[in-house]
Amino acid sequence: MPAQVQDLKLHSSGKVRDIYEWENDLLMVASDRISIYDVVLPTAIPDKGKVLTQMSVFWFETTSEIVPNHLLSEDVPEEVTDRALRVRKLEMYPVECVVRGYLSGSGWKEYRESGSICGIELPAGLLESDKLPEPIFTPATKAEIGEHDQNIDFERAAQTVGDRALMEELRRISVELYGRAAEHATSHGIILADTKFEFGRHAGAEVVLADEVLTPDSSRFWPADTYLPGQIQPSFDKQYVRDWADEVGWDHNPPAPQLPPDVVEQTRAKYVEAYERITGHRF
Repeated sequence: MPAQVQDLKLHSSGKVRDIYEWENDLLMVASDRISIYDVVLPTAIPDKGKVLTQMSVFWFETTSEIVPNHLLSEDVPEEVTDRALRVRKLEMYPVECVVRGYLSGSGWKEYRESGSICGIELPAGLLESDKLPEPIFTPATKAEIGEHDQNIDFERAAQTVGDRALMEELRRISVELYGRAAEHATSHGIILADTKFEFGRHAGAEVVLADEVLTPDSSRFWPADTYLPGQIQPSFDKQYVRDWADEVGWDHNPPAPQLPPDVVEQTRAKYVEAYERITGHRF
């Protein structure tokens, strides 16, 4: 094992994660950075990276019989303990696999404009945060840092991946993962409104679950006991930070505003509570 992360070659750096080459594998390190509207904020959320990593480990273990994943080991350099994973190097597919069970966020905006999301027609008269008749698969493009992900329909997603049968399998697996996770979350008093998955492949498997999975960064988690359609829901995820940024009038373009201490504190508390309620473990 390398003594320090700095002994490894940087493979890539994203909005939240830094990835390093480690022999034939990768070291995926989750920072405490937080991004909203695809812009990284100047203020970090303490322990956020640890929450994301440990929550991903829980879900990788919980869903391993549905689809293989890229997790190899939690045995990592001491300086990144609890916030890093050794993972398999994959060829990643160029789409984000989003599943929505409720009407919120960009899906709600698109529904108001067209009555559909990603080309999927929905019943008229739905309210913000309404539960959908059944979960829907609404893929998106992967944006570069500073740009925004774009919702796309299934046909364009299939063209982007270059294999329609493969895209159908990604859809099937994504919906099954969402269903399993939503059922588990419900049993712990939490609604999983929507989530996004990323997949890749390696020589031995065509579909492998990668990146983070079912965390407050990649999902909308709502407390079930206060759920009320027709409005924005209180959340255990970074929607709280998005709402704060909108209230102060930020236009979603860099530079992003500094977060005040109380927003930082409450955001950390929301991440930790989501982890503890869903996993049953103390943070």
